[in-house]
Amino acid sequence: MEGFIKAAQASWDALPYILGGLWWTAGLILGAMALGLLLGIPLAVAHVYGSRFCRRCVATYVWLFRGIPILVQLYLFYFGIMAYLSEIPALSFLPLSSGFFSAVVVLGLTSAAYQSQIFRGAMQSLPAGQLKAARALGLSDAQAIRAIILPQALRLSIPAWSNEYSILLKDSALAFTIGVLEVMSRTRSVAATTHQPLPLSILAGALFFFLTWAGIKTLKRLEAKVRIPGYAHQGTL
Repeated sequence: MEGFIKAAQASWDALPYILGGLWWTAGLILGAMALGLLLGIPLAVAHVYGSRFCRRCVATYVWLFRGIPILVQLYLFYFGIMAYLSEIPALSFLPLSSGFFSAVVVLGLTSAAYQSQIFRGAMQSLPAGQLKAARALGLSDAQAIRAIILPQALRLSIPAWSNEYSILLKDSALAFTIGVLEVMSRTRSVAATTHQPLPLSILAGALFFFLTWAGIKTLKRLEAKVRIPGYAHQGTL
């Protein structure tokens, strides 16, 4: 009983400090998802409508970032690439020595690889005749992709984003290895001081569970809001 009271007291005392890590975790996820979206869309377009060379380049990018563990990438970027780039005077305005910046870049580039495949699948699920019909109306391929293909593909990709969000959220916990003060980093710090790793890990798990639930709930509401009743390809992914 005494051990349970100590564990509960340690968790309660550490709660405000660990909750402060939610802002860092949320920043990691939002930044990485945004970067993944900005890069994932052109990668998907190049993969579906690009030349053979473009498709090979995208495939290589996807296999590279999907094949290397996140932890290895964090070390490569933070201790290698970012450390080298930080010595270039022209790039001094960027926070290249920041662990947070490195983590956002790594998670964003990895997310771009996954999101490109989500968008690729969505675009390939659309009727092939849409692009031909757009050409018949006088639209260029770029105009047709921007005005017709992408809006549909983005809407169809929302369910798959739920999986990408939850995976990215869990991967963000590795950012503590390069000094980012997110939830896991603060949990480990307090656990090392209080010698109560189990209850504090349960607390961290509960916070990650809440973030997962909140993010997926938000995406489901967005999916319902943009749903077109009777649309034949709705929910095909």
